[in-house]
Amino acid sequence: MIAGMAALLSSCSKNLDQTPVATADRDAIFGSEAGMKLYTNSFYDVLPGMGDVFRKDAMADYSAVSGVPDFLRTGAYNARVADGWDWKQLRNINYFIVNCNNPAIDSTVRNNYIGLARFFRAYFYFEKVKRFGNVPWINKPLSIDDQEGLYAGRDNRTLVMDSVIADLDFAAEHITLKSDATASQITKYVVYGLKSRVCLFEGTFRKYQTSYNLAETAPALLQKAADAAKKVMDEGGYTLNQTGGTALAYRQLFISTAPVATEVMLSNVTSSTLAVYNDANWYFTSATYGNRLSFTRNFINTYLNIDGTPFTSKAGYDTLPFIKETQGRDKRLQQTIRMGAYTRTDNGKTVAAPPVFSYTYTGYMPIKFSLDDTYYDAGTTGTNAICLMRYAEILLNYAEATAELGKLSDNDWAKTVGALRTRAGITGGVSAKPTVADNYLKTNYFPGISDAALLEIRRERGIELVLEGFRFYDLVRWKQGDLLTRSWTGMYVPALDVPMDLNADGKMDVCFYKTAPAQQISGVTYINVNQTLNGTVNPQVLSQDTHGEIHWLDNVSREWADYKYLYPVPYTDLQLNPKLGQNPGWEL
Repeated sequence: MIAGMAALLSSCSKNLDQTPVATADRDAIFGSEAGMKLYTNSFYDVLPGMGDVFRKDAMADYSAVSGVPDFLRTGAYNARVADGWDWKQLRNINYFIVNCNNPAIDSTVRNNYIGLARFFRAYFYFEKVKRFGNVPWINKPLSIDDQEGLYAGRDNRTLVMDSVIADLDFAAEHITLKSDATASQITKYVVYGLKSRVCLFEGTFRKYQTSYNLAETAPALLQKAADAAKKVMDEGGYTLNQTGGTALAYRQLFISTAPVATEVMLSNVTSSTLAVYNDANWYFTSATYGNRLSFTRNFINTYLNIDGTPFTSKAGYDTLPFIKETQGRDKRLQQTIRMGAYTRTDNGKTVAAPPVFSYTYTGYMPIKFSLDDTYYDAGTTGTNAICLMRYAEILLNYAEATAELGKLSDNDWAKTVGALRTRAGITGGVSAKPTVADNYLKTNYFPGISDAALLEIRRERGIELVLEGFRFYDLVRWKQGDLLTRSWTGMYVPALDVPMDLNADGKMDVCFYKTAPAQQISGVTYINVNQTLNGTVNPQVLSQDTHGEIHWLDNVSREWADYKYLYPVPYTDLQLNPKLGQNPGWEL
């Protein structure tokens, strides 16, 4: 790192044949605010990359993809193929913290940058604990001859998480930046936002993962989560985006070039000057580049009717075809999938854009991060910012932590879940928390939860934060990993050989068959749903053979066991340091 900083800070020689010499020493970095600021810019690599956020939900209970993830397939994942045990970023951060002690620099300035470093150390360790559980807590840069430090065992998660929270508390106290119109820098309230995320995760993990015997420590963590979220709500100055009204305000957060900084707290920002773009369109609209992520019908069923009643309380909801089931729903649905009057631009012309079955397996095709111009569909060309943290999450963190503590009031509900649903056009149940538990959620998702408000908060979290990378670890902390083994279901198909119009534009879009029709309608995608296809099991069939919900990849078994709530320590790292020990269940 020092060499890299030297190259940036030292001037170039006019003699182009001269061998470059690194001239910077520690004072060049820690002797000025400019040097510290430049160094800390490197810490941002700890955050998810431009394409990481929307890819994370490829392994989620609401996602059907081109292949069952190896992690869920019997015997397909083990310590020999595991990864993630990488500590380079931590050494860079610790080097800065240990050396940022020049007394000639004002302590407020130094502590600001140390606070920034400790924020990123907390972020780094939070991700490690989520993945591996116990990990070594290292708070200094290890040298190559530090055999004790390099080959130490793992520390208990309680020690590590206490240290993470201490880092965040220091950062919240000392980071001086309170607002950032670019939504690309770490501010004091981003720190509080991360603290609410960390403490909610750890508090609910300890509550529901009872084998750790840490349930008695959960309430204190949940209170910390609520307090941190409330700090953002009361002081951060953020509001839910309302521009565009109920039909557009939600999706604008994910397709805007400049982050909608009234709600988006932190984001990856694209830049034409630096040639930094995202590949969201390519990922979601390619039959080969991405994994053709499609939503399952079980998840789509959780979107409420526009009047606030459960869609699943409607008689015959389970046999409604796509064109009817998508009507009169939470306005976020039309901002999350292709449906209704959704259109795109193709070579300057506006064209109808129903779900395309060469891209989607289930009919529920995402648009949340995709721009509405086919120009962006091939290559890394997307100009929209990708949010990493937004105010909506903070509201949900507060609501969930408060509900888990048994303290959620009607006023709390109205300011959090109620506000999110109001933005989505929902008219009922937004001013007072519910008192009757929804049977569909209990039966299909959370049979152990009887609190009506907590069930609805979990519903809301799935819908509001879909494709933002939270779902897998939400299931981990709620101890609901078995949801990942459910069938991948799609839209209801009333009959074979009957072309379907998916967007009411008078043009047929898809037809399911067992015997291919002699004459095919131009523009219609024909899907073979025979039980066998070319002598093998067909991965795409209908639940009742000749009608019913689409099922995708039922022929590939999925397995969940409690040991999968943690990933294995990679085999090569364990061989280098046997003191690490393997997570139970992953022993070779």
